[in-house]
Amino acid sequence: MLRGLVILIMLLDHVRERFFLHMQVNDPMDIATTEPALFFSRFAAHFCAPIFVFLTGLSAWLYAHPANGTPRSASAFLVKRGLFLIALEFTLITFSWMGSYHTVWLQVIWVIGLSMLALAALLHLPRRAQLLLGLALVAGHNALTPITFLPGEWGYSLWTILHDRNILMQTDTLTIKVSYPALPWIGVILLGYFAGPWYAATQDPIKRQQMLMRIGTLMLLLLLVLRGFNIYGETLAWQAGDTLLDSVMSFLNFTKYPPSLHFLLVTLGSMCFMLCWLERGMNNSGRPLLAASGRVLLVFGSVPMFFYILHLYVLLILYSVALWLFGANQGALFGVDHIIIIWLISILLAVVLYWPTRWFSRYKHTTKKPWLRYL
Repeated sequence: MLRGLVILIMLLDHVRERFFLHMQVNDPMDIATTEPALFFSRFAAHFCAPIFVFLTGLSAWLYAHPANGTPRSASAFLVKRGLFLIALEFTLITFSWMGSYHTVWLQVIWVIGLSMLALAALLHLPRRAQLLLGLALVAGHNALTPITFLPGEWGYSLWTILHDRNILMQTDTLTIKVSYPALPWIGVILLGYFAGPWYAATQDPIKRQQMLMRIGTLMLLLLLVLRGFNIYGETLAWQAGDTLLDSVMSFLNFTKYPPSLHFLLVTLGSMCFMLCWLERGMNNSGRPLLAASGRVLLVFGSVPMFFYILHLYVLLILYSVALWLFGANQGALFGVDHIIIIWLISILLAVVLYWPTRWFSRYKHTTKKPWLRYL
């Protein structure tokens, strides 16, 4: 259900990148030039990648510890799927964004695949070591920001993959750019794997929910202290603005590439509350509307890769048709005039794409074809 929720948020952000790209947002965002509706639309999308990566680690633990079977190694599972995701990023997903292969942007699918490969090598560590290493990567990578390498220096390529958002390779015909540096995301997937036992079949749901609430509260309190006093964990200090809204936007203006400690505290801390609330709502049969919403989220969350590829190609086709029909109206781009239209397009697409997603979800879970497991 949580994966389904962030998929719908992701849909909103990708519609924005197709039809509102003329209103660029920086990282972190420029408060002076970003209207509140656009700011909070982009801020909502911050929750997608951390939750996807964390739940990937948690799912790997569940794969290794099936409720009705003997424990099994997740290493081969993670290596095969990690390599598959990286291949997808270079092929189907690159084309869905650009309509060509002149520029390859290594984005969230790439970093999930890379994180899965790293987890395959690290999951045999003792649990305490997994926790400490995950925390060190999440909390400590901001301290590495002063380290930089220039193109051509010996550490440039490796540091581009791990920490800095730079061009990895450039020729006359091809540019490869790393949008999602991997180091902090490896920490997030490790923490997700560490959290796997919280969802063991023997775990008491009440105790799990209490633990999630405590951890979420601790993370958000830590954020308030670190961010409130601009101590550590973010590249851009927040400042009081002319209005309360300006101050809130400045406070929440976190760096995503790579994700700062503050970025991960607010997203993963909130995730703990969402996991708790969704589980409680799922078990509350007295609220039919909530139950129906949960079933919709389950559909989207049950086949995330299928929906990811489907919606990107639908957006590519829609944008190409709009550009052909109406021409470029925002410089070289076609775009709509207001962020509200982006929300309306997103809602319409969510309704339309629900039906093929539900069909594929049912087909995937009733067929024995092994290749479908990768989608």
